[in-house]
Amino acid sequence: MRHRVGWCVAGDTEVTLVSEAGNVRRRSIADLYKLWHIGVEDRLPHSAGGVTWHARAEKWMAQVRRAETNHYLGLYDSREAADSAVAEFREQHPSTRLRKLESVRRSHVRCYDEETLTAHRGQILDVIQSGIKPLIRITTAGGKVLRSTVDHAVLTPDGWRKAGELAVGDAVMAAGTAPRPSERPVPPSLRRGVGVWTSMQRDRLIAETDTCHLCGQSFAREDLALDHVVPVAEDLTRALDERNLAPACEPCHAAKSAEEQKVARRGGKIATAVPDPIVSIEHDGEEMTYDLTVEGPWHNFLANGIVVHNSYNEESGRYRELQPVFYVPGEDRKLVQQGRPGRYEFVAGTPAQQEIVERSMQDSYHQAYERYQEMLAAGVAREVARSVLPVGLFSSMYATCNARSLMHFLGLRTQHEQAKVPSFPQREIEMVGEKMEAEWAKLMPLTYAAFNANGRVAP
Repeated sequence: MRHRVGWCVAGDTEVTLVSEAGNVRRRSIADLYKLWHIGVEDRLPHSAGGVTWHARAEKWMAQVRRAETNHYLGLYDSREAADSAVAEFREQHPSTRLRKLESVRRSHVRCYDEETLTAHRGQILDVIQSGIKPLIRITTAGGKVLRSTVDHAVLTPDGWRKAGELAVGDAVMAAGTAPRPSERPVPPSLRRGVGVWTSMQRDRLIAETDTCHLCGQSFAREDLALDHVVPVAEDLTRALDERNLAPACEPCHAAKSAEEQKVARRGGKIATAVPDPIVSIEHDGEEMTYDLTVEGPWHNFLANGIVVHNSYNEESGRYRELQPVFYVPGEDRKLVQQGRPGRYEFVAGTPAQQEIVERSMQDSYHQAYERYQEMLAAGVAREVARSVLPVGLFSSMYATCNARSLMHFLGLRTQHEQAKVPSFPQREIEMVGEKMEAEWAKLMPLTYAAFNANGRVAP
């Protein structure tokens, strides 16, 4: 697990939170960190016990357990007298405890589709304290102030740029509004065609058990529909875009569709990101900094009203509890290695070998994750507890590259009949490379063709 990048903002930065009903409130990122990791003080006495009926004595017994010690308060003729003794004890021995708020861990931030610039909600996955770092202060013409490290990514009309690269006169994208699109009727024949195409993608894009992107709950495939995240009536160009489709349970899908129909028929304004010119940039001392991790597909949030990127490097077991998602090779993964070092050949395994691989891995994963959970429950630091987890644990990350670096990676980590230089990658990394190659081929078909024509050697 690699350390995440150092993108961070000052502790007094206000993050815009949005409820499911669309209500907006703001809370400082330092407060979010405290509520997320430390909790709040619960002023109810941290004690157990109370009043019970003592059958042998035929009286009410008052007893309180506090701080691992039982305190016997006596036998009483009436329930009221026993209750009074317990209340008096708790009043004389007040105690508090820290209580984690689950509601905080379900908070959503205001985030933006980077293509349409329309506002959406994204769930917070983690709040990170990033250490004391030097800050700069960016002030915009609209009166917004961002205090961040120089390497924090900020959304501009030209895409993401580091805060330290910005200059006075440049614009950043900030919270704003725009006129709501009037009703945009989609011809019935086209709507039917979009519906047919969408239904054809259903089995491919929805797993047998999948998560509703609106309510976050898991459902069987038959209880899910494919939802256009950006409605067809709002952006017809994304009607046939797979990236605009996400599973939604039937109740959520019906409610969202009904709301979209109402929205399409009324005027008003919608929340969107708008350019806001920078009027000053200055150094602003050093202090503790923080960052968020936001669930996709839009990995950004509002920091004092300015759109900034969330922390995005490889998922780190130092900062969040790792989820039990492990790799088990499928039947198409060849299991038997033959040949000499450097030129190994893999051949298919037998059914018995496949069975022992699956059983051994699953048993090992279950045992390791149980020990991991046991240590976390005992208060052991995440960075220590993660040591028991095997390398089969899936890890997620965001990474960038240019075309040449991707070509170099594909030349080393994929096998191909047109390659001048043979490669013998591990199958699992080759599977990742194949998916990257498929996307790149669609984005840059001419460069991709030249790469293959050149024997899959980077220029």
